[in-house]
Amino acid sequence: MKTMIRNGIVVPMNRNMDVWPDGYVVFEGTKILEAGPVDGLDVAIIRYGGENGTGSDFQVIDARRAIVMPGMVNTHCHLGMIPFRGLGDDCKDRLRVFLLPMEEQAMDCELAVASSRYAVAELLLGGVTTVLDMYYFEDQVARVMDEMGIRGIAGETVMEEATCDAESPQEAIDRGEAMIRAYRDHPRIKGCLAPHGTTTCSPDTLRRVHDVDRFYNVPFTLHVAEMDYEMIQLRDSFGLTPVEYLQELGVLDENTVSAHSIRLTDEDIRILKEAGASIAHCIASNTKAAKGVAPVRAMHRAGVNVGLGTDGPASGNTLDLFSQMRFCANFHKNELRDRSAFPAAEIVRMATWEGAAALGLEAVTGSLEPGKEADIVLVETDSPNMFPVYDPYAALVYSAGAANVRDVYVAGKCLVRDKRLTGADFGRIREELARKMERTAFRDMKNLLC
Repeated sequence: MKTMIRNGIVVPMNRNMDVWPDGYVVFEGTKILEAGPVDGLDVAIIRYGGENGTGSDFQVIDARRAIVMPGMVNTHCHLGMIPFRGLGDDCKDRLRVFLLPMEEQAMDCELAVASSRYAVAELLLGGVTTVLDMYYFEDQVARVMDEMGIRGIAGETVMEEATCDAESPQEAIDRGEAMIRAYRDHPRIKGCLAPHGTTTCSPDTLRRVHDVDRFYNVPFTLHVAEMDYEMIQLRDSFGLTPVEYLQELGVLDENTVSAHSIRLTDEDIRILKEAGASIAHCIASNTKAAKGVAPVRAMHRAGVNVGLGTDGPASGNTLDLFSQMRFCANFHKNELRDRSAFPAAEIVRMATWEGAAALGLEAVTGSLEPGKEADIVLVETDSPNMFPVYDPYAALVYSAGAANVRDVYVAGKCLVRDKRLTGADFGRIREELARKMERTAFRDMKNLLC
C-alpha cells in the first residue's frame, strides 16, 4: 500500500534544510518514496495513485496543516527507571539515598520489562521513533521494543561490580553479546554492550566491551566526563581527562557515543572529532543536577556530531525530546549570552538527523528522503500553543510539546493515531507497572521526601 501524507508543513531535515509550507510525503511499506513541495503534488498523485489518483493500492492522508517531520532520536536513555521518577528530586545526594538502594532492593526482570514498556509508550506518544537504551535485562527490553514497534538499540550495562542482572562483567558481556547476535538481522532492533562509565569499568573491561561492539558494528556507549569524582579520579590516577583516558585505551572511534560529556576541554573535543565519536547531550538532566552545560557550540564548530538524549526518567523526569530542545536553546543561549546562538533549525537537526548519525543510523532514519525508513511524526497546529506558525523550526523548539504529537509512524506503520497508541492500551501498561511497583520496595518509598 502506497500512502501519501499531504497538506502539511513539511520539514524534511534534508541536506538543504528545506521547508515546504505546503508539502507531501509518499511511502510504501517501510520506505519513503518521495517528499516535496505542493508543486510536485499532482504529478506524484498520478505517479503513485494512477490516472485518477484513486488506485486501490493508494491512500491519501490529510495532515490538516500539521508539521510533518522525521521521527526524533533519543540517543541516551534508561527505560527501566520509570519507577524512580520523582523520588528525591531535590535531594543533594539522591543517587546514594534513593537510586542505588532502590535499584538493589527492587529492580528485577519483571519490573525492568514493565517500566520499559511504559517508557516506550511515552516515547512514541511524544514523537520519538528511535531510542538507545542503557540498562539491565536488555534481552527482554529488546523484546519489548520489538513488540511496541519502536526503532531501538538495547544496551546491556556492564560494570565491574555485580548488578541486578549479572554477577560479573563477563556475565553481562556474554548476555549482551547473545542479544546482539539474536537481533543482528532485525530491521528495527539492535543490541550493544554499554559499559557504565570510565570509573566503573576496568581498563580491561572497557577494551573487551569495545572489541565486541566494534566486531558487530554497533554503538559503544558510556557515561563520560559527567561527574566531579570521575574527573578527579582519572586526573589523580593517570593525569588524564576521561576523553584522553579513553583515547589511551584505544576505545574511541566512529561507533563511540559519549553520553553527557559536560566537562570537555578543547583538546578533548579535538580528540573526539579525530576519532569520529559522537555525543549524547542530555541538557535537562545535566542542568537539573547542577552539573553544568556541555560545550556544544565548540563541538559543532569542530564538526562533532551531537544528538539529544533525555537520560533516564530518574534524572530528567521526562522522556520528551521537545523539552530537551527547549532546554538546549535556552541554556546555551544564556550560557553564551547570545540570543542568536543555536538557531531552532540547528536544534531540530540535533533531535533528528544528527541523533541518527550519532547512532550510525543516518542512512536509515533522521530525515524524510527517498530510500529512508518511513519514520514520520505529525505535530498538530490546532492547539492554542501552536498558532501562529511563522517558522516551523521555532514552533517545534519553543512552542510545541509532546501533547501536540498527533500521529507517529515507524517503518511505515502507524503506532500513534490522534494522540493514542494504535497497538497497545496505555492504561493497561500503566496499571501493569503500578501493580509491579506495589509488590516491591517502591511501595514503602513512594512517599519519602528528602
